[in-house]
Formats: sequence, C-alpha cells, structure tokens
Amino acid sequence: MHLELDGHGPLHAQLTRALKSVLAGGGGIEVGRLPATRQLARDLRMSRNTVLAAYEQLRAEGFIAGRVGSGSYVTPSAKEGDPPARSLPETRPPQSAFARRGRRYHQHAQMPGRATPGMRYAFSYGVPYTNPALIDAWSRELTRAAAYTPPAYPMTQGLPALRRAVCDYLARRRGVQALPEDVLVVAGTQQAMSLSARVLLDVGDGAAVEEPHYTAMREVLQMHGARVDTVDVDAQGLRVDRLPDPPPRLVYVTPSHQFPTGVAMSLERRRALLDYASRHDCWIFEDDYDGEFRYDARPLAALRSLDRSGHVIYVGSFSKVLFPSLRLGYLVIPPGLREDYVNAKWQDDFGSPAIEQAAMAGFIGDGGFERHLRRTARALEERRSALLAALHRELGDELDIADSQAGMHLVAWLRRFSPGGVDALIASARQRGVDLYPIAPYYSRPPERGGLLMGFASMSVAEIEQAVQIVAGCLRAMPDELAWPR
Repeated sequence: MHLELDGHGPLHAQLTRALKSVLAGGGGIEVGRLPATRQLARDLRMSRNTVLAAYEQLRAEGFIAGRVGSGSYVTPSAKEGDPPARSLPETRPPQSAFARRGRRYHQHAQMPGRATPGMRYAFSYGVPYTNPALIDAWSRELTRAAAYTPPAYPMTQGLPALRRAVCDYLARRRGVQALPEDVLVVAGTQQAMSLSARVLLDVGDGAAVEEPHYTAMREVLQMHGARVDTVDVDAQGLRVDRLPDPPPRLVYVTPSHQFPTGVAMSLERRRALLDYASRHDCWIFEDDYDGEFRYDARPLAALRSLDRSGHVIYVGSFSKVLFPSLRLGYLVIPPGLREDYVNAKWQDDFGSPAIEQAAMAGFIGDGGFERHLRRTARALEERRSALLAALHRELGDELDIADSQAGMHLVAWLRRFSPGGVDALIASARQRGVDLYPIAPYYSRPPERGGLLMGFASMSVAEIEQAVQIVAGCLRAMPDELAWPR
C-alpha cells in the first residue's frame, strides 16, 4: 500500500489522513482487507502504537470495521465519494458579518508591540516585571490550590473566595467599594471588553475611545459592530467637551495612567465625565491596567470610586502586574447589569479556570500579592530613574521626554527628525540588537511628531544604560535628509 504523509501534525494523525485518502479511492487494497498493524508498521518503519492509533481513529469514524480473528476491513461507506482533497484553500470568503468586520479591523500578524526575535535589548512595554521570588510563590499557591479545588465546573461569576479578596484589595488600594456579587472574574481586559460590547451595544451603536488609545480595545468594539469615534487627550486626560454628538453608548478610558501618553485624568475631568455619563445614560469602561504603580505619591483613586450614579464598569487585570500568561482579570459591574454579564460570560467559556482563581485568592489573602506589588514598585522606580537619567545624559538634546509618574513605560518624542525618521531609527537600532517601538500605531490619525514607547520593566538597570547608549549612537548617525526642513 502506497501512503503519502503530509507532514502536518502528529504522525498518527498524518497516517490517518493518508489511509482515508487510499480507502476512499480503493487503490492498493485487496478484497477490502487492511494490512495487519505489525506488517504495516514494519513497511512504514513506524511504531506499532502509531499504526494502532490510526486504525482506532478510522474504526471510530466508520471507515473500517474489525472482525475477530480476521483483521480490519474497509466498510462500504468508506469508498463512497471522491478521495479527500490533499490540500485545502488557505483563505475563503468571510462566512459572517462578524468575520467580515474582523478582517477589516484586525490584522493579527501585524499587532503593534510584538518583540523582534534575536534582539539583545528590548524596550518592551506592556510586559510586567517578574522575578524568581514571584515564580516560586505562585508555584506554591498553584500546588495548594490544586489539592483542594473541586474538579467540577467553576462558578461562572468566579470563585467566591477570589471575589471577596478582590473587594478587600480594591477597598484598600484603589478606593473602590464593592460587594462580591458585583465582581465578575474574566480572562483579562480583552474578554472584559468583548463581554461589554455584547451586553451594552447593538450593531451600529456609538462608542468613544481616547486618541491615542489602546488599539486592541477599539478593534474589539469594531468587530462587534460598534461605530467608534476617537476623542482627543491632553495634559488633563480625555477632552470630555469633545465627546461626539449624539452621545455614545460606551466610553473607554484609562484615567489613572492613560495609554499610551501616560497622563492622569484630572479630578475636574473625572467629574465632568461622570456627569456626562449620568446625563446621557451612557456607560464608562474604566481600564485600570497598571494604576497600582505611581512614583510621585500614593496611587490615584479609581474613577469608579467617584461614581454615584452607577455608570462605571471598572476593569482590573492580574496579568499586567503578575505575568501575561495568567489571563485573569475582573470587572466590578453595576448591579443592574450583573445578570447580563454573567450570561455573556457563561456563553463564552462557562467560567475562568478554578485552580488559578483559587491560587490567586490565596495569594491575595496571605499578603503575597501586595508584597509582590511593593517589591515591583521599588524595582520599577529604580529602572525608570535609570532610563530617565540615561536619556537625559545621552540624548537630552535629541528627545522631548513625556515623563509620566506612573506605569511601566515612557514616551520620548524626536526633536530633529520628522515622523518618517522613527522608522529609520528603529531599523538602525535593530541592526545593533536593540528593539524600539513607535507610538504612531496607537493613533487613528498620525501624530505630528515621531515618538517612541520605551518600556523599562523587562530590562535591568545595566541593560537600560547600555541600550540607551546604542540608541544614542544610532540617532546621532541619522542622515540629515530625514531631519525637519529648516
């Protein structure tokens, strides 16, 4: 029997596909009987277990049937129809309106901020600070949680222990007063926005996002059919006076540390936004992605702490302050929306993984989480200071540094060069092993100046200083034709 494996996936799956093709065409099989598994394994130079697995799959799908003491035979239905195609089309027309919107608004292979392979240094942003102590502590919590977490489906809304721990933490650190029944555990901010789009918006409804903004949130809204407007941000945060008319159903904001500019929304703007939402009965999606980390004073209280009319949906993420692979976050929901959000979460995945939830509840409950936050804040402040000092020392005449007092990244604007110069600088730095990232992808309208997002959480102080020296050399070697016209 001639079998041609396609090279994709496990060997037993390749063999199953190859046998299906032969069975459907009938070639090479005498009187409908398959070779014995030992014989076929010898002929193909495979293990017998691989052949047995393929035969079992074919038997389960009805392609072959076994006869006691006689072997495996091709069933009549296996030969009906043409052999399966050896290659399937890479693309097809979109099969739904959602798929059409997905193709229009999101290019998965071109998401901004992705790391470039082979770089020695990387000013990655959105990558939290991690350390061996965190990994060890989290491993212990997971081991304990696995021992006592029931194996049944988790509660859709989230484990009560974790929801209680979230409420205690928010009251202490973010000024948010909430009850456990107000909390919904989700798989990070991305799912929180997806659920919100389904619960709060119909196709064609308006939504507003900051300009510039975290593009993933805009794309989620657009893929769900929302009509998205961008609203300018200045030194005090979102320009509430520029919200569109008619009023949007949902406003997405990052008030504690605006992404990507780093500004904090002023108290005056916060009150204006809350008043706007109350008057127009629209919803505010507060993304508090790294509000814990401030370097000038205590963390600002969350916008949700000022809400008296119940129009703020507060979102926090453990992934941003622990590690992205955790995929665990939470929403604080106004009571009137609770049932709708829980229904949407159930439809998505029944509930977030229970063992990770139990581990997170234990980590918060025994103080490990806040110890990690304090340790992280100290390390981030040291690295931020090192980055600021190196930039001022090496590039003080080349950059305008928008020094925010929070988070894990800085914004640096080029003085001498046009926006096109950023691409040339990034290419030059990558040739020398330094990964840089432009700010432009987070604008719906290109910014007037070229800028960089410079994350400092994932490099040591020594690495930051060495990387800045390399960037300085690249910037000073830039050709004059890329400079602003005089």
